[in-house]
Amino acid sequence: MTLLEKQLTEQVQQLTETISTLNQTIAELNQTIAELRERLNKNSSNSSKPPSTDGYEKPNPKSLRKPSGRKAGGQEGHKGHHLNIEQAPNEIVSHMPSACTGCPYYEECRGKSCVAETRKVADAFIEIQVTAHEALRVNCPLTGKTLRGSFPSDVKGPVQYGKTLQGLVVAFNTVGAVSAARIKEIFSSLFQIPLSTGTVNNMVHRFADGLESVGVIQEIRNQIIGGQLAHFDETGLRVADKLQWVHVASNSKFTHLHLSDARGTDGMDEGGVLPYFHGIAIHDCLRSYWKYEMQHSVCCAHLLRELRGIQENHPDQRWALGFEALLLAMKHKKEAAISAGKDTLPPEEYAWFMELYDRILDLAYQKNPEPIRKPGKRGKPKRSKLRALIDRFRDYKDSICRFILDFTVPFDNNQAERDVRMVKVKGKVSGCLRSETGAKDYLNIMSYIGTAKKQGVNAFQAILSALSGQAKACW
Repeated sequence: MTLLEKQLTEQVQQLTETISTLNQTIAELNQTIAELRERLNKNSSNSSKPPSTDGYEKPNPKSLRKPSGRKAGGQEGHKGHHLNIEQAPNEIVSHMPSACTGCPYYEECRGKSCVAETRKVADAFIEIQVTAHEALRVNCPLTGKTLRGSFPSDVKGPVQYGKTLQGLVVAFNTVGAVSAARIKEIFSSLFQIPLSTGTVNNMVHRFADGLESVGVIQEIRNQIIGGQLAHFDETGLRVADKLQWVHVASNSKFTHLHLSDARGTDGMDEGGVLPYFHGIAIHDCLRSYWKYEMQHSVCCAHLLRELRGIQENHPDQRWALGFEALLLAMKHKKEAAISAGKDTLPPEEYAWFMELYDRILDLAYQKNPEPIRKPGKRGKPKRSKLRALIDRFRDYKDSICRFILDFTVPFDNNQAERDVRMVKVKGKVSGCLRSETGAKDYLNIMSYIGTAKKQGVNAFQAILSALSGQAKACW
């Protein structure tokens, strides 16, 4: 080989290596661009991002329900509902025909008239009732001593607020998510009673302390721990100018909310439910939940949102459409079976669903092979978001499909999301809860009220029961 040929060969090798490096760089940049574009396209309808992150550009609502073909509104034969007042009227006002006014036979006709139609008007009248308790003093003729009467145990000060007014304050501040300053303004206008923001906060704090002292919150924990099924979730809440986490544990009868600095295992342990629960836990697949020894069920509504995001951002990933159709088909099949009075699917139908699940999973892996480790780099190569979701479908297949095997397990984790919804409303209205003590009081009260509502007791009645020392009577 001549010197010129050798130089040309070396140049070709260098150019080949340069081209290979550039191609690799281009591939990495394309991957980065795709990831950034996908991140920009994510919103609350196609990922696990909360609606509060959507900003002003709200995504168009997209329902998973298919058109039924029926017109909107009540269907033919629907019984319907209307305002119905069962209470007997406190006052009856009769109206004679206007043509009878001034007629000499007015009274005679009025006595012979009959009711043609009745219309009721329901209104509310606000009245303050002040009860003065007097301790009487008498000179006993038998003993010669001076005796003095005693006040009821709940009458402690020279002037105080009654249970109904205290209950209204607690209900406005918690269920109504009304701030202490607005409560002060509203109550001062309605009742003409001075009520400071400090008094409002003290009422709420005493009510929450009362629930703790009689063991109501611990009883709620015990009821959830002893159940066969429970829902778990967590959401962020700004407290005292820092981000903290509200953890919810609930079932169809009980709700428990608690506050923690941590989102993961430490925060979950502080709630006192998950470490002792050994039933079936429905959650959103957060890694921390898998550290507990219990049966797991993954919320399929979360998966559907992620699958929808993949279809929007990666149209070539047809397996995502297949998984979405499969999950919805299993859901509809289960609902049809329950409507038919069945409590399980025939084994052959379940086996068919599982076979189809595996076939879609194989297609997903064919489309997204294992990433290759780059030369000179140690450890496992970074997985893409697509690959991570596919691995989740593989690793947690039993937990994802548990709802079709066990009909007592729901398709989604909506129960926990409903139970924590008012916390998000409170956070939006208040912007930030000022103290950790106030946040914990609020969550304890909402745990109690949420539980009472599930037992068929309205929030205000539950608050009055607690103020009367009958909190546990609500269930």
